[in-house]
Amino acid sequence: MNRFSIYNYAILIFTISFLAISPIYLDTIFAEDKAVSNHDSKDITYVAKFVCGSIIDDNGPLRPGHYNTDISITNKQLSKISFLWTVSVNDGPISHSTLMTLDHQKSIGLDCRDIKKVIGLENNTSHVGGFVFVTIPQNYNPANPNTVVQYSSDDINLLDVQVFFTANALDTLPHEVVLEKISFYIINDETGKIPKHMMKTTLDVTLESKLNVISDTERKVKEILSSTYDISENEFDKIEIRIKNVSIGVGSMIDDHAISLSIVKPQVYSQDEK
Repeated sequence: MNRFSIYNYAILIFTISFLAISPIYLDTIFAEDKAVSNHDSKDITYVAKFVCGSIIDDNGPLRPGHYNTDISITNKQLSKISFLWTVSVNDGPISHSTLMTLDHQKSIGLDCRDIKKVIGLENNTSHVGGFVFVTIPQNYNPANPNTVVQYSSDDINLLDVQVFFTANALDTLPHEVVLEKISFYIINDETGKIPKHMMKTTLDVTLESKLNVISDTERKVKEILSSTYDISENEFDKIEIRIKNVSIGVGSMIDDHAISLSIVKPQVYSQDEK
């Protein structure tokens, strides 16, 4: 009987000790109506890089192409979370702050259309870069999600913020194209602009062809010669060519694009540091 009582006491002491050294964050699990004192007057901020629009020259670090950014924001908590998002353009304006509220385990996306809209550049297709600040302020009452948000003292990463970048050097999506190879030779050139060694020699040019469209093959060749040797349209009659052969083939556009995914970590800032 005594051994049984001693054993029970040992189990009870072990259980109390385990509970004493194992922290249980009920404010995170049950979203209690309180803020953690360790983070008073501090805001949680996620800073996400964005690149939007088209680059047509190679003067900068980014190669020519079309760029897009999608910022995904997910509420990982069991209660609603409100946050402010603000856009800051490199060497440019800063937008007003927009308040958003996410229900528990809900998500939302911000893409280049949203970013350009808040800075008044929704009709601008040129390149725009900068940062999006997603800020969760402090002193929040979960019963009133239109103010701010609470969090556990050991976990400030309340949201899952991921940034997805895409870049494409093509104006359209990759697809198969019909190509026509035109073999021809030049009989006479009264403009004197075409090199002599190209006269009466078999030449080839490959062009993209459109289905169900009637076209003038000879004029296509003259237009290529015009752009190459600075021949005006009024001088087309001074060039005499003969089409030797036309062959059709199918080719595929190169899928020249890149993608990147970045996970943004939160930072804590004092309100009077901003």
